Amino acid sequence: MILGIHDGHDAGAALIDGERLFAVNEERLNRVKKYRGFPELSVRKVMEMADASPEDIEIIAVAGIFRKQKRLQELETHLRAVFGPDFKRKVLFVEHHLAHSASAYYTGGWRDALAVSIDAAGDGLSSSIYIARDGEMVRIAQSTYIDSLGDFYASVTELLGFKPMRHEGKVMSLAAYGKPTYDLSSIIELNGLSFDNHLGVIGVDATRKLAELFDYPLRHARDIALQMKRGKLEGKLQKKAMEIAASAQAHLEKLMEELGLRLRSKGLPIAYAGGVAQNVKANAVLRRVLGDENLWVFPAMDDGGLAFGAAVFVRAQMKRLDGKWRPFKLEHVYLGPAYRKDEVEKLLRSEGVEYEEVDVPSFVADALVEGRLVGFFQGAMEFGPRALGNRSILADPRDEGVKERLNVALKRDVFQPFAPSILWEKAERYLEDLNGRPNEFMTMSYTASEEFRKEAPAVVHVDGTTRPQAVRKEVNPTYYGVIEAFERRSGLGAVLNTSFNMHGEPIVCSPGDALRTFRTAGLDVLVVEGFAVWKG
Repeated sequence: MILGIHDGHDAGAALIDGERLFAVNEERLNRVKKYRGFPELSVRKVMEMADASPEDIEIIAVAGIFRKQKRLQELETHLRAVFGPDFKRKVLFVEHHLAHSASAYYTGGWRDALAVSIDAAGDGLSSSIYIARDGEMVRIAQSTYIDSLGDFYASVTELLGFKPMRHEGKVMSLAAYGKPTYDLSSIIELNGLSFDNHLGVIGVDATRKLAELFDYPLRHARDIALQMKRGKLEGKLQKKAMEIAASAQAHLEKLMEELGLRLRSKGLPIAYAGGVAQNVKANAVLRRVLGDENLWVFPAMDDGGLAFGAAVFVRAQMKRLDGKWRPFKLEHVYLGPAYRKDEVEKLLRSEGVEYEEVDVPSFVADALVEGRLVGFFQGAMEFGPRALGNRSILADPRDEGVKERLNVALKRDVFQPFAPSILWEKAERYLEDLNGRPNEFMTMSYTASEEFRKEAPAVVHVDGTTRPQAVRKEVNPTYYGVIEAFERRSGLGAVLNTSFNMHGEPIVCSPGDALRTFRTAGLDVLVVEGFAVWKG
């Protein structure tokens, strides 16, 4: 057995036991968003899921190399507590960007590919590109932490009053409301297969420099962001904020298009991960350059996927030594904890709530058609930042007014879009620029077809794009059945799917988490492992 550990920002653990995969991030268990530290709960949880003991772990693959003395000593103290005094015999460290790139390459299903990692920074670098052949990865390009595309976008995020390294998705969403009026090529550009940061500074220093360049009042940025969060999108400074967001997004897309064209010339498909790979609009640009069949974005693309990447890298090297390495395609990310039906019923009884057992697809479809907000909980939790039908809040996408109800209930920013889950067979009909296999993991945006814009306005952004999950019956039969039943009642083969959590909190993991969030948000009904609980 190989255990992967990431003990930094968005800590987590992954375990590989033969063909079995288990993975979970610490935030889901300790309920601290983007938890930074040793993932003790995650380590114990993946071993529990695999029915393994510390003695069963043959290799501990730790993501990230550079640690200050105190942090390294803390890591060793935690590992010693779990695995005993001889833990060092099992430990192998895997460099940050190698772990990111490995997570994509070793799950993309290709023998030969280009593995790409782009983020803010890790182990002194902000990007890496590898040629991957027959399971071996050789780095051919990189950018230092100074020349960071991810840090550029994070600095814009901070400039606009949002939290850097967390709220970049808000900038991407806000960009759709503005026009790209600023040319940012003098700030950062592509140089070969690497990036050049012409500001010469990063972090808060870059944020201050950008504030000067844009003449934007950094001291008032949080107040302006709060106003926009609540729906005040008009006003001189709000307009400027949207123009800056649009300009940053346009420049990111331009750079990714240029990079994509240069990579395409090498004649290999692209396996992509890292924090910048969270930007679904930029991913769509890459997809248009490369083609649907030549781009794979690892679903846990951010630092939360590093433990998995470290583990699959070490596993691949062991397989190569034995001459047994073969390409592997990740079919789903339902790799987290699951809960038995009797556990759920025991919880509901102890909480004193009234519940009934229901036929899930039919019951949920009826509730959605009736305009109800449904908390939906089933099976193993998703690994990665997206809820994909096992820890989701569902609603009727035909009703545009449902967006305001959800924003109020979940305390979301009003300018952020909602996403759909669609039947696999309907993807070509609902997505205008699909040219190949539909996306199953909400890792990129598409242009919504005219029909879909008309029929599902609640899940189409102001710029006409949508970020879909195409659901296959063989991958998630119950969730597929819910959408199929909704289609029979409504004529639309799609539902609104947003993550099951309050804004600023991690996605729910346990039935207890689901029940608490259901009550806090005031959802109409909770469906948890076949039991329905009504509001009130």
